[in-house]
Amino acid sequence: MKEELIARVVQVLRINMSWMTWNLFLAFIPLALSIWLFRMRRGGTWLWWLGFLVFYAFLPNAPYLLTDVIHLIDDIRTIQSVWMITLVLIPLYMLVILSGFEAYVISLINWGHYLHRIGKSQWIWRLETITHFLCAVGVYWGRFLRFNSWDFITQPDAVLTKGVEEILGKQPLVIIAITFVVLAGLYWIMKRVTLGFVRQPKNAYPLKTEQSDPNTPNAG
Repeated sequence: MKEELIARVVQVLRINMSWMTWNLFLAFIPLALSIWLFRMRRGGTWLWWLGFLVFYAFLPNAPYLLTDVIHLIDDIRTIQSVWMITLVLIPLYMLVILSGFEAYVISLINWGHYLHRIGKSQWIWRLETITHFLCAVGVYWGRFLRFNSWDFITQPDAVLTKGVEEILGKQPLVIIAITFVVLAGLYWIMKRVTLGFVRQPKNAYPLKTEQSDPNTPNAG
């Protein structure tokens, strides 16, 4: 019985590792692009704008991992062991989902840092709100219509026709609205936790050394 349970857990983990690894890879693409675009490059060139478009096309993949919790329900039914679920399954899902969402948070923090650097700090919260809405639409497209980020290139007509038509219904709008609220709320919390964690070692320094940028860690 014990060996059968362990074999079942191993089988579930083996199946999950493939899609978890792929989804995390997609989630970290916008994070890597945000570092390149907003921390290392100056905007204005055609290459920067191309990277910016790719950044926004892939950004919904990070919060999309929140919806992967639906797989947890099926895995719980498969394993049916309180200890295995509590000690193995739930921590694994939490790690993957939080890692993906943290990639989303840091990506937008980097975006805010860039806006502050070019003197557009007043636009940070507005663009964050717009981004949450666009990502809510992207998450709906990915979860329910099964669109991928590269479909903007491979089948743009389907994205613009079927994608737009589908989100105009009452149920899709409700789902998108709920997703938007969840994204905005979680982001508000995680942004402060992330910035607080980064700034924590700097608390011993005098206040005059602190920077005014709400999206940039203090310089030591």
